Amino acid sequence: MADQMLAQSFLNAGAEYDRYRPGFPEAAADTIMSTPVRAALDLGAGTGKFTERLIDRAERVIAVDPSEQMLAVLREKLPAVEAHIGSAESIPVAYGSVDIVTVAQAFHWFDREPACAEIRRVLAPGGTLGLLWNHSDTACAWDRACHRIAHPAVSEVDETTSSAAEELPGFEFESHRTIRWRERIRRADYVSRWLTVSSFMVASDAERARMLAEVEHILDTDPQTAGRDDFDLPQITDVYVYRAA
Repeated sequence: MADQMLAQSFLNAGAEYDRYRPGFPEAAADTIMSTPVRAALDLGAGTGKFTERLIDRAERVIAVDPSEQMLAVLREKLPAVEAHIGSAESIPVAYGSVDIVTVAQAFHWFDREPACAEIRRVLAPGGTLGLLWNHSDTACAWDRACHRIAHPAVSEVDETTSSAAEELPGFEFESHRTIRWRERIRRADYVSRWLTVSSFMVASDAERARMLAEVEHILDTDPQTAGRDDFDLPQITDVYVYRAA
């Protein structure tokens, strides 16, 4: 079961999350759905960072998230999407009504068994489940150092994807793809991005200030970032594809 305090920290996020969090490459969506479908559901959609990749790939796009603030941002920028309050364990969508379910940057927060049962319920026979995560490139020393400030218990390999590393109940594993890409980002936006990370959001004011100071120190002293207002940030997107059994 995911840490509920960390998971619930996103309920009050919204515009800042959408502004500062990275999006997802087109190749990630292509990996999950090579041809257009009738209906696609983005579960744990947040502000629509991945939902926007579904617009041209499905006749009907549905977004479900427990945060009204997140969905308010999604509704404003993606008015054609049907947006509903809900959770992975209780999806407000009819039985067998979607061809594809995508979960971007959220599956590790779900209660796996009931979530998989609900996803299987709303999928049409033979439907697709796509799980995606963005995470840092271990070759980028300064970004990994900043990650250790936010997640000191996490190893050099991102562990959020471990929830997708095995076959899921009701599904057959189909493929895994790792997509490497680069994001041009301003230093100020990179620092602000950390304020949208769960461990920063639940921290006390003093603890948050300490962590931000450590991030600033890394950027001030690393040769690749020192004295620069913007820089290239390597990103990795892992995509796992499953078929409803």
